[in-house]
Amino acid sequence: MPFRPDRPYNDLPALPPGQDVETKAVLKACIAARAALAELRVSGQLIPNQAVLINSIPLLEAQASSEIENIVTTTDRLFRFANDEAGNQADPATKEALRYRTALSEGFRSLKERPISTSTAIAVCRTIKGVDLDIRATPGTALMNEATGAVIYTPPEGQNLLRDKLANWERYIHEAEDIDPLIRLAVMHYQFEAIHPFTDGNGRTGRVLNLLYLVDKGLLDIPVLYLSRYIIGNKRAYYDRLLAVTTEEAWEDWILYMLQAVRETADWSTARIRAIRDLLDQTAERIRRDLPKIYSRELVEVIFVNPYCRIGDLVSAGIAKRQAAAVYLKTLTEQGLLQEMKAGRENLYINPALLALVSDRPPAKIGR
Repeated sequence: MPFRPDRPYNDLPALPPGQDVETKAVLKACIAARAALAELRVSGQLIPNQAVLINSIPLLEAQASSEIENIVTTTDRLFRFANDEAGNQADPATKEALRYRTALSEGFRSLKERPISTSTAIAVCRTIKGVDLDIRATPGTALMNEATGAVIYTPPEGQNLLRDKLANWERYIHEAEDIDPLIRLAVMHYQFEAIHPFTDGNGRTGRVLNLLYLVDKGLLDIPVLYLSRYIIGNKRAYYDRLLAVTTEEAWEDWILYMLQAVRETADWSTARIRAIRDLLDQTAERIRRDLPKIYSRELVEVIFVNPYCRIGDLVSAGIAKRQAAAVYLKTLTEQGLLQEMKAGRENLYINPALLALVSDRPPAKIGR
């Protein structure tokens, strides 16, 4: 049957696509995207403590991916509550964005035991939404144009049908080894969004799966590609090109969009990682030179792993006992490297230069 936006698209074609997806333009774009990813992977290896990266760029990805779904918070709030997502102080939007970061982290750890699968998608979506959900079984899901309210797409219905389509999706992403993984990434993302297996959280789940897939296929060591940054800047094209695959089988335009997203965000992420590394080294040199009595590389890394640092963070890292840790943070504040902020009964010590760097604000100066 021809596609109709107001009817469940139960005839969503199985993978692989019914046309050649490795066109000349796609293969050319694929080479550039692969080169950018390779440079990003090398840059990530230049920071020995990977927690510095894992606690920064994935938070930016969590913020942007949530913003695509109109769940809006700020970078500052995410970093402030990064270790307290279950607490009562964070607002609901911040908690939900932090659950995205948790889903990405747990998914990354799960790759050591098993490749991406339908069960991975279910676990990711459960974490993002904070509820014990499953593949949707009830009808009535429809996607609408936000401006007009018109139905633009009704995904397939029936839990067994959805599971069959997900099984096909799973086989394709792992078994179509004659197709470049980056091209499969674009195809798998369209297909997952078209299947739309959950009542909510499909977009964010799909974007987490994108990053996990890059790690799963060895294109990244850790999930530090800020892919949602490109989608935020090109949101209309994202939805238009997804829909065009459904209505016009416009695979080439969609795949080129995703390859451009990978290349541009890989370049941005590489530049940001290098800037973080330089800032960390400058900060370490400043403390070593001016505050030799408290200097340790571990101390410097703690205030980069935790841009909103607590006394307990130093204690947990084994750097100092509580009283000495308080003195260390006060001293760094007096030197202008940190800023002190009262938060309830405790003090937070903020790394303003790092926050400015990851938030695209003008960076603070370190040296004197």
